[in-house]
Amino acid sequence: MFGSLIRRKPAPSFGDDLSAFDSTTFSLSTAVPRPAERRSDERVPAALSIIKLTTAAGEQLARLRNMSAGGLMAEVGHPLEVGTTVEVDIHSQKVPSTVVWTREGTVGIKFDQTVDLGELLAGRKPRHGFRPRPPRLEVNCKASLRVGKTYYTCEVHDISLNGLKVEPIEEYCLGKKVVVVVESLRPVQGEVRWFSERKAGIVFDQPLKFEELAEWVGKRLELASLKAAYRNK
Repeated sequence: MFGSLIRRKPAPSFGDDLSAFDSTTFSLSTAVPRPAERRSDERVPAALSIIKLTTAAGEQLARLRNMSAGGLMAEVGHPLEVGTTVEVDIHSQKVPSTVVWTREGTVGIKFDQTVDLGELLAGRKPRHGFRPRPPRLEVNCKASLRVGKTYYTCEVHDISLNGLKVEPIEEYCLGKKVVVVVESLRPVQGEVRWFSERKAGIVFDQPLKFEELAEWVGKRLELASLKAAYRNK
């Protein structure tokens, strides 16, 4: 049954950076994957390889390398310390976990309880022709939005590789092409796909690369940590 779940046609990539990335390895073992492990287990498409990690310090994206029923190994943009409590978000399924090892931007995370990989992967299967969305990070920052010759200064509610949610904006912007500049990120072209109560969802014409969004989030987490340390002096 498990084999039938993971032997399927590759799902579309979320970005050009994923096209050159090896597929994630899934194992039925309950051990936390380690860097020295060889990839002898089944693999799934790279499009399923971006997950979200939430700690007391905030949220960040991670690139999933290996995953077993007992834990996972992932690349992170912001370092995590051994013993850090982390919530792993895989396709909106939140798994309480703990960091058990780290090595040069890679972490090993142990699930508090073993997971059912068959059920987890089945939950990620695209339905009705829709591909799974990459995880969204909740953020609190400003963005400059240009719609034609009109400029807006908006609050960003969340961001992913594929787009973001902003507020406030006017209803006439629905369906319009836009250029959005989030604090410290390069200008990105996109389109306003939905509107509700002055909130809008923008889909990027070209998804952000994992590396640039991970670096951006990492810098924000680092700055937040420095500010917290300064306040506690």
